Amino acid sequence: MKRIQVSALCLLIFSFTAGAQSVVKQAPPGFDEYRANIAHGKIDTISYDSKTVGSSRRALVYTPPGFSPKKKYPVLYLLHGIGGDEKEWFKNGQPHVILDNLYAEAKLQPMIVVLPNGRAAADDRATGNIYSADKVQAFAVFEKDLLADLIPHIEKKYKVLTGRDNRALAGLSMGGGQSLNFGLGNPDSFAWVGGFSSAPNTKEPAALVPNPEEARKKLKLLWISCGDADNLMRISRRTHDYLQQNNVPHIFYAEPGGHDFKVWKNDLYMFSQLLFKPVNRSLFSKYSVLGFPAATNVRSARYPQILPDNRVIFRIKAPDAQKVQLDLVKKYDMIKAADGNWEVTTDSIGEGFHYYSLLIDGLAVADPNSETFYGMGRMASGIEIPFAGGDYYSVKNIPHGEVRIKRYYSNVSNSWRRFFVYTPPGYDTNTNEKFPVLYILHGGGEDERGWLNQGKIDLILDNLITEKKAKPMLVVMLDGNLVNPGFGEDFLKLFETDLKQNVIPAVEKDYKVIPEAKGRALAGLSMGGIQTLFAGVRNTDMFSYLGVFSSGWFANQPAIADTQYAFMKANAATINNNLKQFWIAMGGKEDFAYPNSQIMMERFKEMNIKFSYTEYPGGHTWPVWRNNIYQFAPLLFR
Repeated sequence: MKRIQVSALCLLIFSFTAGAQSVVKQAPPGFDEYRANIAHGKIDTISYDSKTVGSSRRALVYTPPGFSPKKKYPVLYLLHGIGGDEKEWFKNGQPHVILDNLYAEAKLQPMIVVLPNGRAAADDRATGNIYSADKVQAFAVFEKDLLADLIPHIEKKYKVLTGRDNRALAGLSMGGGQSLNFGLGNPDSFAWVGGFSSAPNTKEPAALVPNPEEARKKLKLLWISCGDADNLMRISRRTHDYLQQNNVPHIFYAEPGGHDFKVWKNDLYMFSQLLFKPVNRSLFSKYSVLGFPAATNVRSARYPQILPDNRVIFRIKAPDAQKVQLDLVKKYDMIKAADGNWEVTTDSIGEGFHYYSLLIDGLAVADPNSETFYGMGRMASGIEIPFAGGDYYSVKNIPHGEVRIKRYYSNVSNSWRRFFVYTPPGYDTNTNEKFPVLYILHGGGEDERGWLNQGKIDLILDNLITEKKAKPMLVVMLDGNLVNPGFGEDFLKLFETDLKQNVIPAVEKDYKVIPEAKGRALAGLSMGGIQTLFAGVRNTDMFSYLGVFSSGWFANQPAIADTQYAFMKANAATINNNLKQFWIAMGGKEDFAYPNSQIMMERFKEMNIKFSYTEYPGGHTWPVWRNNIYQFAPLLFR
């Protein structure tokens, strides 16, 4: 047996304070340097018989300072990359030095670390074409070798604590993919799993964690990390996104760097300190040094960056500016660096889509790093904040509908106008089928692009239709802005006229739709909700379904509201008989339309108008309205 005695140099620890506890954020300078005046662990080279491969195989084993053969230890199995072997970590990562230094600072739970050769083949050397099919397959075969041969050998040779709670599996690159595949695929064998810059051998997330509930119960720690300049970040990101959507606790750690040992040594430093001790899951989102670029960033823009706890880092270069602020939910003062970049990190931002602006010396401008969206009466920046419940508007490998642009001439505005049309999957192939239509309206300061770009209505319908939760339907996204915009009755009448005389005839002429009330629904948010209340309630012979989101007649404008209530009172029986759904939704009490809606619904009750009401917290925002259409669409055309 070959023995290599190891030791190390000076260690400095710095940390980030989170409440009453301290969260280590990144390895300090000197963490991987040799330090002579501390206790050291040992590295042994061992051999074990592999029935899987049919030969004797080798691994390195690190035992901690003060190792006693009379004491039982938990075990970390640490895997190398596609071009390495059992010595790759030892030669390039110096895990013995990193761990010795951590033990000297009393940062680690004593453990044995096994560094195997993850290429399970008779010839397991990293020679020739390391990407050949047989050598890549050998990394998959190692799962059996690990479970059936190596672990039993370690547990026979050393006094170790057995069972999944006392085993950890981690690795870099190809070994990171192995660790996630084998660790998550064998939850009864490993409770501690870490993937460092995991390679494309990592399984697709749904195959990696097919049972999120089991993962939540059995995993003590799941660590996923990657350098921000690593081209493999997409692998870690997709795994993180899936875990987040399925509420599987994990640490997603984005850090500066590429695909190299500078990153992986830091990962080992961070990961090892969490092993085999109580873990506070509430702090998982606090570890990451960096965020990841928002989905709404323009191509290749690194900022804004979203941190795991949904705080957002914004950065803009404006060397000549005197003052720069971020206006997102509230105003944040940005700090200027010597290179002319201004930066700020926000509070945690709520789910979904949000408009924002940069205020440069008082002038509101769009962020050149982000896509722009028509909202607030102008082109504004927007940011998409992912969240666990956002699966219903995610892009999936399912049949997708299409969005088309239809131009028509309006004799109301005496101009060419347009609307967008979503056609469901199968619309063009089902040549004899006619489809119902949902006509839907945006809010004030927006246009026909709102429900598509900000609302993601096409993805929501794709997912609902595929899951058979909603009937296949067309969705016509209208531009509710006509001449003299506002909420006066003249404006509302103009919209009603354009809808009846121009839009609906154009749709029913050019698309395969059901030209009856039973095949039509009308819905809208905010200003579009007012338009729905006006045009929909007055035309229940044309629409069997109405949806009103974050809206209600203005209590302080009785000249408009009272006229509508008088019409409804006189026609209550007709309205109730004609409407199959009169669905009203609000964004909770924080929605500024909430007071008007409550007053309006009390009036409806007095008139015995039938309606249903629901709330989704979030205020007067697109996250609320996405959820509204997700809840409303399944009720239609039943």
